[in-house]
Amino acid sequence: MTRATTVYLIRHGSVVGAETRRFIGHLDVPLSPLGEAQCRALAARLRGVGLRAVYTSDLTRARRSGEIIAAPAGLSPRPLPSLREMSMGRWDGLTAAEIEAREPAAFATWVGRVGKFPFPGGESVPDLIARAWPAFEAVARAHAGESIAVVAHGGTNRAIICRAVGVPFDRLLAFGQDYASLSVLEWRDGGWSLRRLNEGSARVGDPGAARET
Repeated sequence: MTRATTVYLIRHGSVVGAETRRFIGHLDVPLSPLGEAQCRALAARLRGVGLRAVYTSDLTRARRSGEIIAAPAGLSPRPLPSLREMSMGRWDGLTAAEIEAREPAAFATWVGRVGKFPFPGGESVPDLIARAWPAFEAVARAHAGESIAVVAHGGTNRAIICRAVGVPFDRLLAFGQDYASLSVLEWRDGGWSLRRLNEGSARVGDPGAARET
């Protein structure tokens, strides 16, 4: 029997300013002390799974999370710009309340068409998956039959999960992605299956999910 390819799909840890629940997108914010602790806890959980490689988004919060997670396995994370969070254009750095007050019609359209809406001056989910999915497939093919970690972002991970299991992008937000959470995708017999979703052992004290997120 062909051995499965296992991808540990991880969202980065909590970030500085997470309590404000802002859209973060391409803003390059660092992990908070809580985020560092969450990633250390996750790294401990992953000891012994036999990771052969760790890939990350090139944004600081994902790269640092990947460094912490890769360290127990003696690995160095490999940053891939294609795994970045979706660019939210002129909404980057704003809260939902600020956006709704400034652009109520556009905000209402986003709420109703999450899977298709192009952020003003930024990207849509189809734009995101057009760059992130080929990168995800490439690293999975490069490690066929092995276990790897991919450390990215809330939006990126949700889009990858939707694409892998054939769920419409309008259902994107149905897949939880807490800070430092773990989801597991497995490739076997020509298809992807979602084995675990949004698991995390370090949520105590988490100030909540930002809108990146």
